[in-house]
Amino acid sequence: MVFSLMSLIWLTLLISAHLAECVPEKPKRSALNQLTRTLLRNYDCGVRPVHNWTTPTTVYIDLTLRSVLDVDGKTQSITTSIWYRQVWTDEFLVWDPDEFEGIKEISLSSEAIWIPDVIISEFVDEGKSPPIPYVYVNSSGSVKNKRPIQAVLACTLEMYAFPFDKQNCSLTFRSLLHSVQEINLALLRNENTTANDRKQFMNDGEWELLSIPSRYRLSQQNETEYAYIQFNVLIRRRPLLYVVGLLIPSIFLMLVDVMSFYLPLNSGTRITFKISILLGYTVFRVNMTDELPVTAVRTSLIGVFFAVCMALLMLSLIKSILVVKLLHYSEKEVKEMSVSACLLDKYGSAGHVFTESDLLSLNEIQDTPTGLEWLLRELVSLRLAFSQEDSESSAQSEWLALCSKLDCFLFRLYLLVLGLYAGTLLLLWVNWSFA
Repeated sequence: MVFSLMSLIWLTLLISAHLAECVPEKPKRSALNQLTRTLLRNYDCGVRPVHNWTTPTTVYIDLTLRSVLDVDGKTQSITTSIWYRQVWTDEFLVWDPDEFEGIKEISLSSEAIWIPDVIISEFVDEGKSPPIPYVYVNSSGSVKNKRPIQAVLACTLEMYAFPFDKQNCSLTFRSLLHSVQEINLALLRNENTTANDRKQFMNDGEWELLSIPSRYRLSQQNETEYAYIQFNVLIRRRPLLYVVGLLIPSIFLMLVDVMSFYLPLNSGTRITFKISILLGYTVFRVNMTDELPVTAVRTSLIGVFFAVCMALLMLSLIKSILVVKLLHYSEKEVKEMSVSACLLDKYGSAGHVFTESDLLSLNEIQDTPTGLEWLLRELVSLRLAFSQEDSESSAQSEWLALCSKLDCFLFRLYLLVLGLYAGTLLLLWVNWSFA
């Protein structure tokens, strides 16, 4: 009986062992999975991760500018592409690497842990920024949050010196709600390193990065202090594109207008040529409107330059019209206005009267002149005609010389005004370019 019972027990054990071998073993969780579950099991992402609530959480901030995508003077905004880094210590995400197969750093979902509410005060709109859903955490609790941002920022733009302008736009990082007793800010790198870091900047575009100075400051609002870190992005525009496309063609047209003063006054082509230049400059200005910055407050200096150039072209045309108008007065008006012509007419009229008196005396002497007398009368008539023609030609020549002198005087005055204006603009632009 005892033997039967022992046999039954051994048989039951053998069957149980066989069945245990047939059942698959449940897979063991990986060390990474166990670590993640351990860290997030009782984690509350809505609570600032400190054991002592009076201990502030220090968030270290770093900024790297990649490129300047757009500068809009009309809306006073600038679109930038930046790499932004945050580093802080989470006291609830600490572990011993030896307990988890030597794991010293893991990635966690940014939605599963506490993230500081640090924002950019100048933020206007978010561009096409790729989402980065993870952060890196090491065994000491240090959390690294690095992500690219394409941001549209409000900036006070100064477009008056365009295209030799420089811009200073600030990015101010601050906590949205927490005071400095709860969240404090600090620079991840020292100020000199951050200011002179231009290695990752795309330096082949329209804008040149000068520096990115930064500073830490505190501001008080309603008796509460808040921490701020401000980065100033100093950029300078490369003017070569606008100098070649806008300034040089405009200068060429002005030089052609100056050279048109050497056309003869009485040729009749000067006014037509100047009108063609003015129309060409107008078409040039209309086509280049989109290239100029648009500001709602004040006109840029290059806009003033184009407006004054058109005014000078109009002044040149009006001046030529007045001189040509004076040149084409009638013979009677020329004699009345020309002193030399009046003097010639006065002294020439004596001989004219004398000759006519001789001719009248000849007519009175004999009504039917002989052949010699008829020849004398014809000679006197020819002399009168040539004398009158010489007097008119002399008066016109004197008037043409006077108009030429007036044209030369106005041309020199025009050159003086043009030179002073061009010199002033050149000095201003050179001063801004090398400032």
